[in-house]
Amino acid sequence: MLKDVFNFWAILRVATYYFFFMLLFWGSSSKLGKKDFHKDFASLDVMKSLRGFAAIGVILHHISQETIFQNGKVLTPFVNAGAFFVAIFFFCSGYGLIKSLDSKENYLHGFVKNRIVKGIMIPFYVNIILYALYFVIAKVKMPTQQWIFNFTGLTMMNAYAWFPVVLAILYLVFFLCFRFIKNRPLNFLIIGLVIIGLGIGFCYNGHFAWWSRKKANWWMFNPSGVHWWQEQKALWFNGEWWVNSAPAFLTGLIFANYESKIVPFFKRLYALKFHIVLILTYLAFRLSEFGQSHYGYWREYEMKGPRIDLKMATYFCQVPLFALVGFLVILFMMKYHVENPVTKFFGKYSLDTYLMNLMALEITRFLMEKKKFPFVIKNNKLLIFAITVFVLTIVLGVIEKHLTDLIKKLLFPQKKKPESKSEMKPETASA
Repeated sequence: MLKDVFNFWAILRVATYYFFFMLLFWGSSSKLGKKDFHKDFASLDVMKSLRGFAAIGVILHHISQETIFQNGKVLTPFVNAGAFFVAIFFFCSGYGLIKSLDSKENYLHGFVKNRIVKGIMIPFYVNIILYALYFVIAKVKMPTQQWIFNFTGLTMMNAYAWFPVVLAILYLVFFLCFRFIKNRPLNFLIIGLVIIGLGIGFCYNGHFAWWSRKKANWWMFNPSGVHWWQEQKALWFNGEWWVNSAPAFLTGLIFANYESKIVPFFKRLYALKFHIVLILTYLAFRLSEFGQSHYGYWREYEMKGPRIDLKMATYFCQVPLFALVGFLVILFMMKYHVENPVTKFFGKYSLDTYLMNLMALEITRFLMEKKKFPFVIKNNKLLIFAITVFVLTIVLGVIEKHLTDLIKKLLFPQKKKPESKSEMKPETASA
């Protein structure tokens, strides 16, 4: 009994949860139990901190999926929590688009260049180059064809880089809708249909190119003989994580558009209405669990083909949950939100740390397995692993951020504004 109490893994598990949830209290601003509400609950700084919190959650989610952590049952709550944190990213993105559209003059002019090319595509391709360099240094062998397709971005150089691909698609659809259609409800309907269409597309695509061979269930008999593009995570939309949290993007758009009506509505009888949304979210969570347990995304391994029908049933069981998650969070932030140096930092580098996290994991795994870590101690290697992943993720993320910013400046140099008369030197002005 005493041994279990002082079990190192149990202590590590509790310590991790403690520090993670302490972020919810450090720098918190609470109106709970009071009649008034936060006016800045959806401000740019608060939303950045929210994204930072989600970025930390995603990193812990990726660490929790490592075999050594699953064997030790450490970080278990984070194993299936990745989609919830990514849903926060999608919600914040949708919310920010509408707010910028309504507050910035001619926002859609230059949208493709500023928000898609500079904001998404350049970081995406910088990330491809960095991973290519890493693979060369690590002597990872790839067929020439794979190098070419990975460099174009049509296949995945970095398996974690799916998020910017989906976000770019949604941003482009947003631009086309709001540029050429003035009816906002119709725009929301179209964007919602596109999101559902992407989900259905995954259901047909599956986790790998099951459709590429005539022999039924071929992936069960000769997995070593598959081509690189037939493997898992090689092609776009090879995984439910590409689509299951995307409905939060639409929720963010709708909330931002109708915020002036939604917020006053929830301020009246806030506790009652918040708990109704909470209960609905819980019921949606139970529906999602039901879909995953009774239907499931991974039925390719039951010798019954790709089972598109079961994937689709699972997906539609999850849609209500991720449509509600962001809404529930933003309602709670009307009464309680957090801003601290840690969440602000990760909010600033959220995309960069997200993209570089896989490299940090692989480098740490290599060092641990090759025993080139001089400070690896048997009893606390999980702690060393987690800390190293976090440190490397931060370092690599910052490097990518600065490299991306440098390339943006080179590709899109800012034009110098002509000096006004008031800014000229006295002798020039008098002349």
